[in-house]
Order: sequence, then C-alpha cells, then structure tokens
Amino acid sequence: MEIISKVKNILLNPKAEWEEISVKEDTHLKVLTGYLIPLALIPALAGFIGYGIFGLSIMGMHASFMSIGIRYALVSFITIIGGAYLSAWIIAFLADKFDSEKKFDRAFTLIAYSFTPMCVAGLLLLIPSLSFVAALGGLYGLYLLYQGFSLMMKTPEDKKNSYLVVSLVCVVVATAIVSTLLNSLVISSSKLFF
Repeated sequence: MEIISKVKNILLNPKAEWEEISVKEDTHLKVLTGYLIPLALIPALAGFIGYGIFGLSIMGMHASFMSIGIRYALVSFITIIGGAYLSAWIIAFLADKFDSEKKFDRAFTLIAYSFTPMCVAGLLLLIPSLSFVAALGGLYGLYLLYQGFSLMMKTPEDKKNSYLVVSLVCVVVATAIVSTLLNSLVISSSKLFF
C-alpha cells in the first residue's frame, strides 16, 4: 500500500520524502482522504479500545466503556483533523509576511505529514498508561515540520526559523482554545447520551 510506504519514508528518511512531496501539487482534500484520515483513525481507534476496555480509574472509580472510549475516540479524531486545518490556515495566512508562498494546499500537506509520528505513536493508546509516550511522537513531528517548511512553503532560509516559531505559537494558542471548547462540548453532550 502506498500509505504505508509514505509513512515509513517520512519517519525514516524525511529529507528525501519532503523533496518528493514538494514537487507534487496535491489538494488538501486528496491529502486528507488519502493520508490524514487513515492516520487519524489510529489513535482514535487505539484510544477507543484502550480506554474502553481497560478504562480509566480516577480516585478508585472505574469509568465505563461508553463514557471514556467513545469520548476519547471522538475528541482525538476531531482534534487531529480540525487541528490540521487550523494549523494549515494559520501557516498559509502568515506566509506572505515571511516571503513564502501563500498556498493552503501546501500548508495542509506540510501539517498532515508532520502529524505522522503522533498518529503512529497513537498505537500506544491501546495501553492507556502509555499515553504520555504517544504524546512524544509530537516532538518528532516538530522536527518533520522544520524539515519540510522551506520546501513546502518556499520560505527563504533566513526567514524559516522566525516563520516556524510564529506559526507554532499561533497554532498552540488556537489549538488550546479549540481543544478546551471541544472537550467541554463533548463532556456536556455525553452526559445527555451516556
């Protein structure tokens, strides 16, 4: 399968893979459906199984399958897809301020491939106590983002670092706000169904 090859290449040989990706002009919808959605399903399904079967104990109370597993899967999937779109929008919005190409499709592709290690590490959510290790996949994702930034956004080398830092600060703040709202929405709506 092509997706497995892409995942392996971006994780093990990112420089060569970014060069190959950068010559393509894939639309965000093609990258979303052909790459990001299948990857986003990994942590969502692993979290559903891990938190649903093994559950989560809080102060001696064991949360049920329905309340934790489904909630985690929904929040995880929506956060990854929504986070990719939000991040890509921010990067594309800031592009002309750093003499870069203002192309949403390329920004989305950059983000989607940078999410790869986080999504693959999501397999560790099968064992909820390893969830902190899965989060470390995001650190390698930052390295991938750094590696692909110049190629994908056509950013001059002298502006690459400042563009990346400004983008990351904006993405972190926006994601924190959206994640908080999403979690509160899911928790309040789940009380109606579970």
